[in-house]
Amino acid sequence: MLTQSPSDVSLLKEIQGGNHSAFSILVNRHTTRCYNMAFRYLHNQQDAEDIVQQAFLKLWKNPQAWKPGKAQFTTWFTRVIINLCLDDLKKRKPLSLPDQFDIEDSSKLALENLLDEERHRLVIAAIDKLPERQKTVLILCYFEQHSNKEAANILETTERAVQSLLLRAKEFLKKQLNISKL
Repeated sequence: MLTQSPSDVSLLKEIQGGNHSAFSILVNRHTTRCYNMAFRYLHNQQDAEDIVQQAFLKLWKNPQAWKPGKAQFTTWFTRVIINLCLDDLKKRKPLSLPDQFDIEDSSKLALENLLDEERHRLVIAAIDKLPERQKTVLILCYFEQHSNKEAANILETTERAVQSLLLRAKEFLKKQLNISKL
């Protein structure tokens, strides 16, 4: 006989009572999604893992922080992850490459890979230059594949505001990357 997995709401009620098993189920259910979100902000595996761990630790210490009925757990927890990522980014100092940094490989495949990596780096750099809310909407809608309505709920704004932010983000990226269509 198949048993239905418990809802996030019922798990959170159990967690409020100190149930470690319920917490483990919730962590296993949401870790991958949360890690992917954090990685898109931070571009570093260890930093993304640290953010997810911090978020779940905060939840364990204060499960009452999520208010049922105000937002779905996933909506609320996504916002927690985003806030932790933004806080982490604000603390960082820019890194620079050494003056003698050079990549030497004469093979055609290596050159193609290098060009692909450079294009990817340019796109990521352009995304990182976006204003905070535009970057967040872009990550939510394009990378995390949330609908505009879901993104609006996460950001506690309107769908129209999300559409506007996406349009401005795309225009900014077109200019940054010298692209006529995006």
